[in-house]
Amino acid sequence: MDNNIKILLVEDDVELANNIESFLSEFSQVDVENDGLSGKFDAVEGVYDLIILDLMLPGMNGYDILKNIRSEQITTPVLILTAKAELDDKLRGFDLGADDYLTKPFHREELQVRVKALLKRSGALADDSILKINDIEINLNNHEVNIEGQPISLNGKEYDLLVYLVQNKNTILTKDQIFERIWGFDSDTSITVVEVYMSNLRKKLRPSENDYLIKTIRNVGYIFQNEEKAKN
Repeated sequence: MDNNIKILLVEDDVELANNIESFLSEFSQVDVENDGLSGKFDAVEGVYDLIILDLMLPGMNGYDILKNIRSEQITTPVLILTAKAELDDKLRGFDLGADDYLTKPFHREELQVRVKALLKRSGALADDSILKINDIEINLNNHEVNIEGQPISLNGKEYDLLVYLVQNKNTILTKDQIFERIWGFDSDTSITVVEVYMSNLRKKLRPSENDYLIKTIRNVGYIFQNEEKAKN
């Protein structure tokens, strides 16, 4: 399982949700909610690479969840997974901002293909197991990080932080987003841990002069900018 990919599954059929979680966990971490209100809360408060959303849910239906997500300017890809197969239902889903629509019953293989396609399109899932940016090479299979061919030692959270920054290069990430993604919004740890780990990561990158890639956006967060080193 690649702990760096996080999927939110909102599905009230508990048995189906458990089955989906089981086979998607082969390459991702899957958080499951069985009611609409909890699903909406997680979708808005959490940081996910993909949301799989049923439409007929207790508490709040999938259409309203999707509308709420997009009104909050959350651009996370959403795959609607539902028994509602009418064209009008599909058109409404896409009009509200869905990225894909799959009707039940479905083949496991098709769901996997669609999920991976959305993750690749957004850049969350690489076509191979290697992430490269400038001098930095990250092996997602064995969690090894090499810079100019030389290994550097990162602890678990430092590694997760670097992967998250690289996967979202040239995008401003708030401290809240980083904290929720790496530590989880239900963590007992203070959000100040983000600054501590960002400082540690910069120190690890400094000997190779790659620390300049991490830039602080004052009072907002950080951005990992993919740019060439300054010429001397």
